[in-house]
Amino acid sequence: MSAKHATTSTPILPTLTERWSPRAFDTDHALPENALLSAFEAARWSPSASNTQPWRFIVARRGSESFAKIEATLAGFNSQWAGAASALVVNLAVVENDNGEPQRWAEYDLGQAVAHLSVQAHSEGLYVHQMGGFDAAKISESFALSDKLRPVSVMTIGKLGLPEQLAEPLKEREIAPRSRMVVHDLIVVND
Repeated sequence: MSAKHATTSTPILPTLTERWSPRAFDTDHALPENALLSAFEAARWSPSASNTQPWRFIVARRGSESFAKIEATLAGFNSQWAGAASALVVNLAVVENDNGEPQRWAEYDLGQAVAHLSVQAHSEGLYVHQMGGFDAAKISESFALSDKLRPVSVMTIGKLGLPEQLAEPLKEREIAPRSRMVVHDLIVVND
């Protein structure tokens, strides 16, 4: 499949215009052991409130027991396509510090870490698709997570596949042009 570059109203970094979230992944691609280190290094260096770094990850390569556990929690359309990815990653927010105090910005900071990770991964030829359609309680149970770790999202990582491997209507969504709101609609006040 050809690239789906964003049509931007002003220039942005090429990696950002090229990044998109496919559903078709190359089922023959396997991630080498250290393939994701730079992506997680980018996550490590993302900003966080008081440098708390309240993010953790469960990384599962296709074919592993952990991958099957995560895949079993996916809901709706996600369960139809995500199993083709090279890896599934659960993004966890550390919602309490070691003293049991809430970390109010944990989910926000996790989002920044995942954004950094996805841009770095894309710059290395990997594609990421983030999902909210999963059973968080089942993830927590399957991996015996403490109450301090909150599953917030799941993402796929892998090489781009072909839209033809997807069933309708997923195929239609895969080949549809990208669209976004215009920048001016996003800004509430601009003095």
